[in-house]
Amino acid sequence: MDRTKAVPVSLRPAGGQQRSYPGGWDQSGSCAALDLGTNNCRLMVAARTEGGFRVLDSYSRIVRLGEGLQLTGELNGAAMDRTLEALHTCVDRLGRHRPIRLRAVATEACRRARNGQAFVERIRQETGFEFEIISGKEEAELAVESCSALLFDPVRRRSTDFVRESRSGQDWGLLLDVGGGSTEIAWVRLDQTARKHTLVGYISLPIGVITLAEQFPHRRPGTYRAMLEMVKEQLEAFEQTHQISRHIESDRVRVVGTSGTVTTLASLDLDLPRYIRQAVDGYRLQPDSARRAIGRLHRMGMEGMRVHPCIGSERATYVMPGCAIFEAFLSLWSANVVVADRGLRDGLLLRMMREESGLHYGRTWPHVGHSDEHQVTPD
Repeated sequence: MDRTKAVPVSLRPAGGQQRSYPGGWDQSGSCAALDLGTNNCRLMVAARTEGGFRVLDSYSRIVRLGEGLQLTGELNGAAMDRTLEALHTCVDRLGRHRPIRLRAVATEACRRARNGQAFVERIRQETGFEFEIISGKEEAELAVESCSALLFDPVRRRSTDFVRESRSGQDWGLLLDVGGGSTEIAWVRLDQTARKHTLVGYISLPIGVITLAEQFPHRRPGTYRAMLEMVKEQLEAFEQTHQISRHIESDRVRVVGTSGTVTTLASLDLDLPRYIRQAVDGYRLQPDSARRAIGRLHRMGMEGMRVHPCIGSERATYVMPGCAIFEAFLSLWSANVVVADRGLRDGLLLRMMREESGLHYGRTWPHVGHSDEHQVTPD
């Protein structure tokens, strides 16, 4: 079954038939991706361009679908209602573009919840969206797909200065994706000449910013260190299997980080007055700079984070759990991190476009910025 053609009935032309055009695209050349995570609901609609895509519409809403899941093992009613409200907004926005192709995926919250599959069926009945609950492996693959260009392209030390590093020896890539309910790490082999990547190994930890915040609900001395050590212990087997640190020491690894945690730390390092996607996406965050930014957050405290323009009240609770995950990652793999403000939506769109064009899996595609670039909600 083609998983990319589950278009809600309300978006189909009169008579219930989807109009098709050469190459499987409608006249606007648009397709859409829906990503339902533990913390966020995100939509992106894009039109294919020569060698990439242009974003037509982008939407992100914090819904906290996984709130309470750590304690009860189920999605709660209020969280499901918030999510359905956001999805009805997505139906309205898709109605303006009527994409011929749509793929909708759900991740860790629906994977773990006893009522996750039942909620997916409720979504189908109330909105027409046919969500697929994807595996941790596919989530890691899509994260790599979304950031694939950053595994090869020049990076920035500052918002306007590109740094062309020696890449001939960087034949490995390491990607970190910190989510609300899980954290994915992918270890990939890079072919710099062909600009292709191959997934060699991955780990999907059932630890994200929401689950960690619920597991450690009180801000006490030692709490942050306890979170960090717990995550580090979970990562050590991956290091033992792949010997990643040895490759990092010989400068053979390009490290990429994608999540609200990583983009927030980059914003602090750049001392931005507000979140600016163009300044953050592709920025090179050095380990010492990341640790200084984390120290700044510790001193800032919860109230300071709530009023900070790059964080805000909705995300403040989850910032330090995300930092603990990121610092645990750095404790094993201390390297410059290329910051990515990209997510599963980007990976889904790139994959659909590759399927349409018949290009080999792993080829990188450029694309333009998002229309919701003022929002900082990647976790």
